[in-house]
Amino acid sequence: MIDVLLARLPYVGSVVLVAVGLFVLVDDENLVKKVLGLNVFQTGVFLFVVTAAYRTGADPPIVTAGGGPYANPLPQVLVLTAIVVGVSVTAVALALVVRIYREYGTLREDVLREELADE
Repeated sequence: MIDVLLARLPYVGSVVLVAVGLFVLVDDENLVKKVLGLNVFQTGVFLFVVTAAYRTGADPPIVTAGGGPYANPLPQVLVLTAIVVGVSVTAVALALVVRIYREYGTLREDVLREELADE
């Protein structure tokens, strides 16, 4: 069993990152920690996509005579695009968190729900 897990270590790492990120998103009340949990979740998904696309012994996707198996560049391009989108989402989320803190003076979700219910 340990041999199987060690052979698939990047997959195990991606599952752990996704699980930790999802746990922080669901469990924590602090909005900044929720944004960080979202980033950890995204990192786990990126690791999974890159790991799933990896091919041992693959050549770069430059077609030559007598070439062997080629590496598919599409997953890497998708992950790079997702990283750019993730950074943008993080920036917007943190800007909203700063705005919420200036307006309500707290970053705890339960306190915010109480204040919004009182209004």
